[in-house]
Amino acid sequence: MLNLPDPTPAGPDEEALPPGAEEIKRRSRVPGVLITQYVKTVPKGFSTPDFIRKPFTVTAAEGKNAIFRAVVSGDPTPNVTWGRNNGDCADPEKFKGRYDERNREYIFEVHGVVADHTDTYKFYATNEYGKAMCTSALKVTEVRSLNLKAGPANDPENFRTMLKKTTKIRPKKKPKIVLKDGELDPAMWEILLSSPRKEWERICFEFGVTDFRFILKKLKVMKEERDKEQAKVVEQVDKMKQIEVRTDGTAEFGLNMKLKNPNSEVLLYKDGVMLDYGTDGQGKYNLDQNGDNYKFSIKDLGLNDGGIYQVDVEDSNIMSTNFKVHDVEFSSALKDCKAKEGEDAAFECVLSAPVSKIMWYKNDVALEEGEKCDIIVSEDKKTHRLVIKDLELADQGIITAIAGTVISKAILEVEEDPNRRKGKGSGDDDEAARLAAERARLQKEKDDLEAQRRAQAERDAAARAGDGSGLGDGSGLGNGSGDGSGKDGDGGLGSDSQGKGALAEDMQVSMVQGLTDTYATRGQPAELTCTLSGERDGVWYKDGEELTSGGGVTLVRDGVHHKLIIHSARDDLSGQYTFVAGDAKSSASLFVGDAPEFDPDDLHKFSKPVIVKVGQHASWKMPFLPQEGLEIKWFKDGAELHDGGGVKIHKDPALARLQIRDCIRSDEGKIKIQLKNPFGVCEATSRLIVLDKPGPPEGPVDIVDSSSNLIELHWKPPKDDGNSPVTNYIIERQQVGQPMWKKLGDNAANKLIYRDRNVAHGKNYIYRIYAQNALGISDALGTETIMAGILVFPGPPAAPKVESAFKNCINLTWEPPEEDFGEPIIGYQLEKRKKDLNQWIALNAVNDPIDALKSAVKDISEGAEYQFRVAAINMYGAGEPSPPSAMVAARNPKMKPRFLNPDNFLVIRAGNAMRIKMDFEGEPQPDITWVKDDEPVAPWVNIINVEGCSTLVIPSSKRSDSGFYTITAKNSSGSASFEIEVRVTDMPKKPGPVELEQIIHRKLIINWAPSPDEELDDRLHYTIAEKESNTRVWRTIADRLFCHTFTTNIHSGREYHFRVFAKNDIGLSDPSDSPTWGVNSLKVQASSNKMAGLVSLERPPSILVPLKVHTPPKGYKCYMTCAIRGSPTPHISWYLNDICINSNQNYYITNAHGICSMYILRVTHEDAGEYRVVANNMYGKAECSTKVCVKD
Repeated sequence: MLNLPDPTPAGPDEEALPPGAEEIKRRSRVPGVLITQYVKTVPKGFSTPDFIRKPFTVTAAEGKNAIFRAVVSGDPTPNVTWGRNNGDCADPEKFKGRYDERNREYIFEVHGVVADHTDTYKFYATNEYGKAMCTSALKVTEVRSLNLKAGPANDPENFRTMLKKTTKIRPKKKPKIVLKDGELDPAMWEILLSSPRKEWERICFEFGVTDFRFILKKLKVMKEERDKEQAKVVEQVDKMKQIEVRTDGTAEFGLNMKLKNPNSEVLLYKDGVMLDYGTDGQGKYNLDQNGDNYKFSIKDLGLNDGGIYQVDVEDSNIMSTNFKVHDVEFSSALKDCKAKEGEDAAFECVLSAPVSKIMWYKNDVALEEGEKCDIIVSEDKKTHRLVIKDLELADQGIITAIAGTVISKAILEVEEDPNRRKGKGSGDDDEAARLAAERARLQKEKDDLEAQRRAQAERDAAARAGDGSGLGDGSGLGNGSGDGSGKDGDGGLGSDSQGKGALAEDMQVSMVQGLTDTYATRGQPAELTCTLSGERDGVWYKDGEELTSGGGVTLVRDGVHHKLIIHSARDDLSGQYTFVAGDAKSSASLFVGDAPEFDPDDLHKFSKPVIVKVGQHASWKMPFLPQEGLEIKWFKDGAELHDGGGVKIHKDPALARLQIRDCIRSDEGKIKIQLKNPFGVCEATSRLIVLDKPGPPEGPVDIVDSSSNLIELHWKPPKDDGNSPVTNYIIERQQVGQPMWKKLGDNAANKLIYRDRNVAHGKNYIYRIYAQNALGISDALGTETIMAGILVFPGPPAAPKVESAFKNCINLTWEPPEEDFGEPIIGYQLEKRKKDLNQWIALNAVNDPIDALKSAVKDISEGAEYQFRVAAINMYGAGEPSPPSAMVAARNPKMKPRFLNPDNFLVIRAGNAMRIKMDFEGEPQPDITWVKDDEPVAPWVNIINVEGCSTLVIPSSKRSDSGFYTITAKNSSGSASFEIEVRVTDMPKKPGPVELEQIIHRKLIINWAPSPDEELDDRLHYTIAEKESNTRVWRTIADRLFCHTFTTNIHSGREYHFRVFAKNDIGLSDPSDSPTWGVNSLKVQASSNKMAGLVSLERPPSILVPLKVHTPPKGYKCYMTCAIRGSPTPHISWYLNDICINSNQNYYITNAHGICSMYILRVTHEDAGEYRVVANNMYGKAECSTKVCVKD
């Protein structure tokens, strides 16, 4: 079993990143868990830490132990630490952490909790690849006990006082999770993805987010990612219903989803903890599935049921919903209402704490604000009111208000108005019977509720009239007249008759609507109002002293309504006012003060409009007198502005400032500042004007005239001039098919028409029109393609005729059209259509016409059948096509085989591969046979036959493979043969020794021994070269000698050398040199200093003047030269990028007495590169090079 270390308290630098680590935020599948990855890529087999199950909120009584549990994953195993927001966990006696190996969970314990331990606790899991962090809250509730020992202080009267002061202990408000700057709660994204769009703004405000542009962009990306993830397990998800509390006290939420795999597991999570749910409706969490509809319900609701609920299929999140359970009760419950048809019915309830919205139901059907119903919420969000307008008999029923998990119900009874039903026929009898039955059912429910109230009242009366032994439970149950202080069980007070009298008093009246705190503006009237359940006099008090009418105060009673009217509010009238009627009591405070106001001069300055250009900042400031509780708000066009994004709001003690950065046109509008305190509101308005370039002229462009030499355009001014008047219009034109736009001119702002007279008949044009003001040029208003004049197309040609057809080509001819309508024909467009298809396919574009009356179509498939048609083309385009040709098949006609461009002689060097390739044609495909010297070829010879070609291959040839090879092609139309002579040979060996003999004056006989290859190669012959002392250059004096002797002419006084070469079809052998013949009569006697040898003029090549670098412009000539010397005269070769260009006709090359030149008439980019000159003779080689760069 893995032995993991126990969790330890977190250090002060737990939030800091390790040195060199990156901060990459990742999303956890468990809501509320933040993962920070330290490296860009986690190695395979490893993972960052994560909380599989995060600790959930714990509520513990003082003195008890609080336990948090968490399950952590990660490889390598993470180190787990914990801490708290306000304080530390260093005390080992109070804060302990351990790892439970059996359940594989981390346990964090706080022993003997006290009120100071109420806090937000943080939990960290860290390894070398990252860190996971989550939070949870600890709530500590106070425990009070009643000391009932005998004594003076514990008599019944003191006990009653103590009970009155006892209040219900509630848990503190849930602590807010603290995130780093810039971080958003991950739960917000989950809730937004599962909520309707109309709820997004409310949800963002709940999480403190005001930058909606950022939210919408990121939400779009996250929705695409979630849809891809959901698509792995479900086919469709819709009709998501957020969680709601129903009238039966249960909470429900659900959705429709179609699973890809019906056996996929559907999981339910609450705050990251998996919940076990049932399907029989008996447990706390239940699932009711009907086909593709899934409805989850939660029973026995309590404060701990609040949280984020998630529905997952396998590992994919499908839906999230936020269940907010408000810790609230009804201070004033709903009252039954009875009204007539056509009247309005009002239901009102008062809550113990502010709630922005509660749910209203009628007969278990949710009510929404609309034409039928008005839902009103007071400013303090405690009083909620439902008004049902224009009552009908069908409107009666049970009205239910749900706030958090508490429910209040009342009965709406609608009395029939005979005047409304006059004139209705007897067909309404069934409806009347149904309504009568409905009234009977409602009356029964009303009687049951009244019986329950009376039973509770009797229990309360018995407790009061008893012997004093009853102890109330503090629940404040009764007829609504109590103040929630728990008066039940006050027994032992007075006589029995006095107790009954007090009960009667309490039963007679209760506070339906109490007093509310009122803020009155100094010098203005004010009013305090309360409503009782019955008519009864009462007494008003101010700060404990009884009030009467007078002194600017008037007390008024109107039936069950009691009012205190102040005619002009003064500072001495501020205080606490109380109204008492029997046991019904209500108190509220009256505050007197001044409403905020602006200085007139500042108001005048502020009202002036602020004018800025696009991209600039706009600023406003407004001084004011500091006041306590002053609220400052900014608005644009009625919508409140919040700090964030491009809006910056500064709030100083006596100065309010607003800045809108990088203004755009949509920022323009009415700017308002509002100062508000409890006594009134003060407002000032200004206006933001943003200057910008104008919008494009309003289209479409009207074509007033389009003739062969004029196009006239008309347009309208732009709708938006950018708050700066248009100064002129710019007109541009482009001819279709050309890339350039040409500016035609500027028009004055009042001239909305342009005439283009520089057009060519039949050409197509596109125009763009721009509006210009002092800030710039607008976007363009473009036109469609406009043609100058009317197009005239030629008539149809005659149907094409098929001249010949082959498998890869069909030759067609046609006649020109009879009518060209005065416009010359510049070519034709040919189209084809395959058999059984209706689509005609163009074989050439209109701008690439066929200029002849014939065409060879090669874009065909062998064996397919085609039809062809042709259309004439003039300067305006293609005219009407001709009738189609006859159907023709793409196949060759029957043909006797024949060979195409054959060679009858082939020389191959021994050892090389021998490949004889013969192209042929014939229809049908002929059979091919090969023979050598009238005998079948050897089995190791490869013969490759493909369509139209046969190849004989010998991988490594020998001299014995020489001979005559015959190929025969034969089909049903005939046969053809062709003979190829193949000679396999090698480089010849040099001849034998050379002997010289002179018999006749000036005649020299050259004799040599034959080459050893002469017997093997009957085509071998000899070549003789001569060099004499006068020229010192080798020259050929005899060639193609098939003998072993040759007679040549010589001159006296000269010295001769001879070389004999053997030569065959492969090449020359090495030479056999002769002895020197004759004496050079020009030799000079050696000097007296006895020179070691003779002076020779023979030398290897050398570069006297090298090539120079040239950079000629494109299209210009280039001339380069160099000087080379050598003896004998070297052979000069020119190279461009290592490719010999001596034989290239684009270059003019000369060599005059060692001056080597090359001339390029017109230089192109292809002539750029490295040029090299190589000089070779028998004594060596020399070279030089340069580079040529061609400029544009």
